[in-house]
Amino acid sequence: MGKKIGNFFNIEMKARYINPSYVRSVLKRLKADFKGTDHQIDTYFKINNGRLKLRQGKIENNLIFYKRDNKKGPKKADVILYEVKDNEIKNILEKSLGILCTVDKKREIYYIDNVKFHIDKVKGLGNFIEIESKSGSRSKSAMLKQVRHYMKLFRIKEMDLVKNSYSDMLMKKINTT
Repeated sequence: MGKKIGNFFNIEMKARYINPSYVRSVLKRLKADFKGTDHQIDTYFKINNGRLKLRQGKIENNLIFYKRDNKKGPKKADVILYEVKDNEIKNILEKSLGILCTVDKKREIYYIDNVKFHIDKVKGLGNFIEIESKSGSRSKSAMLKQVRHYMKLFRIKEMDLVKNSYSDMLMKKINTT
C-alpha cells in the first residue's frame, strides 16, 4: 500500500519564471543534487479544509495533505506526506471525495541540503520555479532566510511571485474562459 513519510512544515515560495536555464546553471554551480525530470499528474480532491492531492510520477508518488495561506512570497505550509505504492487509492478518493482539479506538469527536481527546488512546466499555465525549505533541526527564521537567499541568487522579482497553487490557477483559468 505505502508508508507514511511524516508530518513536517516547509517554508516555500512559487514564482513565474521565464529563464529556467539560468536557475539550472546556478544549481549546477552550487553542485545541487539533481534527482531527475518527472512527468507528474497531481489530482486534487474536494475537501473542506486545506488541500489533498495525489501525486503520480516516476520519481515521486505521494498522497499529500497540506495547509498554506494564499499569499505571495515565502510562506509556511503544514504537510502530511504518505508514499503511495499503487493506484487504487485514487479510485477510493475519487469515489468518496470527488476530483477538484488535475495538474499535469514536467518537473525537474534538485536538492541542496534541506532545500528542494522545482523547475516546473505546467500544462496550461507555463514555467515556474518553487523553492521549499523543509523543517528539521532548523528554525522557521533560518528556513525563511534560506528561501530568500535562493530567491536572490535566482533573481526572482517580487512581481513574479505567485500566491496560489497550480490547481487554483487552473481552476480560475477554466472559470474565466
